[in-house]
Amino acid sequence: MSKFARGAVFGLVCLASAGVAVAAEDPAAKAFGARPAVLDASLSPDGQSIALIQPLADGQANALFVARLDGKSQPKPILTSSGRPDRLTDCGWASNTRLVCQIYMVTKQDAIRMVFTRMVAVNADGTKVQELSATSNNYTLEYRQFGGGVIDWLADDPNGGSVLMSRAFHEEDSTGTLLANQKRGLAVEKVDTNTLQRTIVEQPREAVEVYISDQHGAVRIYGHRPRATSGYMTNKVNYFYRPAGGGPWTPLSSYDGDARTGFEPTDVDRALNAAYGFEWVNGHLAVVRVALDGSGKREVLVSRSDVDVDRLIRVGRDHRVVGASYATDRRQVEFFDPKLKATAVALSKALGQPDIRFVDASQDGTKLLLWAGTDVDPGRYYLFDSAAKRLAEVMPGRPELAGYKLSPVKAITYKAADGTDIPAYLTLPPGSDGKNIPAIVMPHGGPESRDEWGFDWLAQYFANRGFAVLQPNFRGSAGYGEAWFENNGFQSWRTAIGDVNDAGRWLSAQGIAAPGKLAIVGWSYGGYAALQSSVLDPSLFKAVVAIAPVTDLDAFREEARDFTNFKVEDARIGHGPHVKEGSPAQNAEKIKAPVLMFHGDQDVNVGVGESRLMASRLKSAGGKVELVVYPGLDHQLDDSSARARMLDKADGFLRASLGL
Repeated sequence: MSKFARGAVFGLVCLASAGVAVAAEDPAAKAFGARPAVLDASLSPDGQSIALIQPLADGQANALFVARLDGKSQPKPILTSSGRPDRLTDCGWASNTRLVCQIYMVTKQDAIRMVFTRMVAVNADGTKVQELSATSNNYTLEYRQFGGGVIDWLADDPNGGSVLMSRAFHEEDSTGTLLANQKRGLAVEKVDTNTLQRTIVEQPREAVEVYISDQHGAVRIYGHRPRATSGYMTNKVNYFYRPAGGGPWTPLSSYDGDARTGFEPTDVDRALNAAYGFEWVNGHLAVVRVALDGSGKREVLVSRSDVDVDRLIRVGRDHRVVGASYATDRRQVEFFDPKLKATAVALSKALGQPDIRFVDASQDGTKLLLWAGTDVDPGRYYLFDSAAKRLAEVMPGRPELAGYKLSPVKAITYKAADGTDIPAYLTLPPGSDGKNIPAIVMPHGGPESRDEWGFDWLAQYFANRGFAVLQPNFRGSAGYGEAWFENNGFQSWRTAIGDVNDAGRWLSAQGIAAPGKLAIVGWSYGGYAALQSSVLDPSLFKAVVAIAPVTDLDAFREEARDFTNFKVEDARIGHGPHVKEGSPAQNAEKIKAPVLMFHGDQDVNVGVGESRLMASRLKSAGGKVELVVYPGLDHQLDDSSARARMLDKADGFLRASLGL
């Protein structure tokens, strides 16, 4: 399998619907700020059709496109969402003619901004749109916030069109009626997507947050998260399993997210009668398989002593686990399936792309939908027919960037003040020798996250504009084990922000950053780090750009007060002197660099009030600050127009502040 026939699935490389009209004048800002052309993709069971969720030109609007993969058809929109507030987030095939999609929205209820989801079904030709989520009534005593989700596509169903879905039951007011529902908790139902007939498979259980199916119709595991007497959830989950042939539920494991102990199951393999999941082994996250036959046999399948093994690789309609992956300098995959490994190696060689990801597969596994990309290629979608040995391009992931020269991303390490080697990624402007140029430190969000090698639209934009960009995986980042994570980037902010600042000092010491031409740009926790870096060392960075930043740890804590995860967030932030000392808004007088902030007013991750508080405190302290608020947008600013304007304005701000 060293040679494949190459071709294209559609006659047009890019769908006209994915084009974006934006207000920014700078062409680069338009191109880099454009949302990806494919937000979600799935293959029909027979492998003859594809479904794509694509952005539309208007704000956050998107649409579901469907096309036959016959080389003659073009994708046609069959379902659209306005983006204000409804957004299509993912779609899958219940049969060759019926799709199931999730709709996500943010709305205010009783002055509290909340996320709501609903599930709908639609025929592949756009007809018969029906809501799959169970309906409520005026007697319901709680918000029906989440509309459930598909946990099993029932690939073995001979008739097709049915799925297993989770459903949250809420107690109803019984005053004046004998028919009020008194059940509470999460259940599983088998739902016929054509007739909407519902059958309860698992009765509601209170405080259960997840059910795991074997992907062939049998629910084998559930996870129960105990609640404190106050009603707030804890950070511990107890898992129970049921034998393959049925029977009573039996304890499987307990996972404690605070102590990082225990086995956290995520998938069930019916053929092996075992559960796949994650467990901390010698201080690093590992992929573990545990038998579900009563023996308790446990196998560590993939583990590392340097980084966490943090992902499982799944393929097909039955979401079969075929491997695991981890990120060192670059993401690596270890396949459990030798045949699929050989296919991945051959496809990577044929495409000349080291990063291959399987997106979906036909029922019989002969057709594979995949994505391939690199640091200098934003990625493309392909269809591989193993029987015909034919590889065809479906479409590019970011067609607006055609013609732009992207910059290679280099993995480097630099020394922190205490001598620790900090891993990072350096992106230089195209054609630059990397000496005496303006430079940006760009800390990632999270902080329970990390940067990886590959295409990054934000870093590539600034590199295109002539900046060197350094993305540090500071201590407090995820992916490097529990010792590196410390107490997280909020409680251990001095270490985390110290590492971020040392990234800037390294750029200067290496002669990359020209004197006085060093800035910092961050999003979410990265925005917090950008602001707090200037609290720790006011003279280091000459300009600060913070997008959707946390600015006050107590205020951030209080944002969770009305939700069941408050105790978890409270413990995450902690109590003590670090809260005030680690809050930029409470130390605004120390920040001397000009600050530019961006925030969406529908942000449920970090409320826009955080940026408004920061702007107010900076102004009171005599600082130079500007805040841009985007109405109707959330944490991701998922709007091509808004992103383009943000890039354009940030670039102008940096140039003016650095004297470029």
